[in-house]
Amino acid sequence: MVPSRKQRFKGDHHLFSSSDDTTMLNQLRATHAPDGRDIDVKPLLNIIEDIFNRAAPIILGSTQGAQANLEAVDDKAFLAGYGELIELLSYTINKISCEIICKCSSSGDAHATTLSIFNMVSNYSWDAKVVLTLAAFAVYYGDFWLVAQLYTINPLAKSVAILKQLPEIMEHADTIKPKFEAITNLIKAMVNVTKCIVEFKELPPQYITPDTDVYQSADSLIPTASYWIIRSIMACASQISGLLSMTYEYISSTTEAWELSSLAHKVGSIYEHLRKQLDLCQQHIDEKKHIEAYQMLIRAFETAHLDNMKILRMLIYAKDDQLPLYDCSAKKRVSTDVLRRRNVLLLISDLDISHEELSILDQMYQESRQHPTRMESQYEVVWLPVIDRSTPWNEQKQKQFESLQSLMPWYTMSHPSLIDPAVTRYIKEVWHFSKKPMLVVLDPNGRVTNPNALHMMWIWGSLAFPFTSAREEALWREESWRLDLIADAIEPMIFQWMQENKYICLYGGEDMEWIQKFTTKLNETARAARIQLEMLYVGKSNLKEKIRKINNAIVAQGLSHVLPDITLVWYFWVRLESMWHSKMQHGRTVENDPIMQEIVTMMSFDASDPGWALICRGSTEMTKGKGETILTCLDNFDEWKHDVEPKGFVQAMIDYLERLQTPHHCNRLILPGTTGSIPDKVVCAECGRPMEKFIMYRCCTD
Repeated sequence: MVPSRKQRFKGDHHLFSSSDDTTMLNQLRATHAPDGRDIDVKPLLNIIEDIFNRAAPIILGSTQGAQANLEAVDDKAFLAGYGELIELLSYTINKISCEIICKCSSSGDAHATTLSIFNMVSNYSWDAKVVLTLAAFAVYYGDFWLVAQLYTINPLAKSVAILKQLPEIMEHADTIKPKFEAITNLIKAMVNVTKCIVEFKELPPQYITPDTDVYQSADSLIPTASYWIIRSIMACASQISGLLSMTYEYISSTTEAWELSSLAHKVGSIYEHLRKQLDLCQQHIDEKKHIEAYQMLIRAFETAHLDNMKILRMLIYAKDDQLPLYDCSAKKRVSTDVLRRRNVLLLISDLDISHEELSILDQMYQESRQHPTRMESQYEVVWLPVIDRSTPWNEQKQKQFESLQSLMPWYTMSHPSLIDPAVTRYIKEVWHFSKKPMLVVLDPNGRVTNPNALHMMWIWGSLAFPFTSAREEALWREESWRLDLIADAIEPMIFQWMQENKYICLYGGEDMEWIQKFTTKLNETARAARIQLEMLYVGKSNLKEKIRKINNAIVAQGLSHVLPDITLVWYFWVRLESMWHSKMQHGRTVENDPIMQEIVTMMSFDASDPGWALICRGSTEMTKGKGETILTCLDNFDEWKHDVEPKGFVQAMIDYLERLQTPHHCNRLILPGTTGSIPDKVVCAECGRPMEKFIMYRCCTD
């Protein structure tokens, strides 16, 4: 006599009742007596998932499509990988399978039946208990669907199907569809929770211990999760058994599907809770790994090495299974070995590095490669893009990254994600990267010889090689405040004008009215003084589009020469800023360094309105002044023109400007706030008094 449906699921209607959970857990823990065997159940879980995937109910749609997406299993490889494990566990699996078939074919309490399974696997760990029981059910479930899928095309399967009444069941495919949908959903939930239990077992003990709060929270959920998985397995098996032995009344009933859905909801809730706890465990592990990696990085930089490979592999990518670098010139991925025993310049920036910076760096890099025998060509550049990991990496960022890569001739990271978070932390905390690009120099042994050589690069280019502090000091000892230092190579015509002994005027500002007045008046004065004069407009920092418009107006009106590329305007001002930083790093101030005094004066000109001018002849004979002062001097040329012939034009102008200077003046100096090297005290380059500090916020776009 077939047991009734009520007998079969006796006790399941209390699924969400306020039963004594403590009693249930105590009973469950009483069955738990592991003997210390450590079994890797993941291969077995892979087989179980394969069975569930391939045993797709044919009544829910074509199984051929589902099977087509699964890779064929190589029998020899399969047996070689899993044979020993299956042989070890097959007896237990078969024993559990027999218990499942027996219990689900007779009446009984669901809780008692579940505990009987736990008693059979008492000597195993929680993950093994669940996987072994799931394997036993997979055999039963797979056997059912193997016959169901083959009975229409295989004579043996057809005969077995007839004895199991499968053809009759399949006639009511639409009716029993909700039942199998419920079984399928419950199986998915069970597999998800099982994977969590297996994942919990594999947590590395060196990073998380049982006394950790997050570990204890997850650990306390494992017995309950295991209980409901095995309870759900019994419910699924009972449903399949019922289909094979019940009447049409049972087949058409929807109560069982509802009960399975309730179980799926229960198991799904357990999964969400356990997943959350496991994520917290993983976060704890990641933090521990991060601290460990960060400390290892600190120790590595404090230790002497035979070459730079250990340091570079820690900075760029620690694993050997990928090529972490991209050679932008050859357009291919390469290993860090290409940098072995080379001087390496690490270009550190975010994805907002300007095209102007890349353009000038590219030019300097290419120039160094044109002379293979020169010392300065013995370095390589690697771009390390530092990204904000708190925001997701999307297609827009990927395109931005690839666009910047296309502008670089050197090596870059294959992808920003290959930079470990510990490296990013080291770059920010030890090397003090904030926003502005940096150029950290590593010697062939991996030692940091300069935490930021970008200022040296802007001032002297590759001539600053090997970019050490000692080299920087030596270069400054050879320098004086001269036109060559100020203008460098921004306009090659300057050097020709110097050879022709012409007077040269560099001027800047953003007031077009002042520019028109000044250029007109200076040309008139030059003609009156019978001197040959060339004027060059060098713009103003951080006003790219406005300077472009001013350039066009100056050219259209024929007022003076302009720099043909806006990038060169940026380069002119960034070099002055770099000189200030370089001097600051070596403890130089306006009070103790004449070059520093001139640099600060030029930078204060840039912050002043409406303009300024520097007039010189040769390399060192020069004078300069703010816009209104210079105009006043030119307007009053008749008062000092008699000094031009005996003293020279520049000296005569210097003397008159000194007469115009009053004790009441206002100088402004704008220093970038993202460098981490803003001094507490800056004195005025004109009067030597301390300047008052203000905070200014400025957008660098026009």
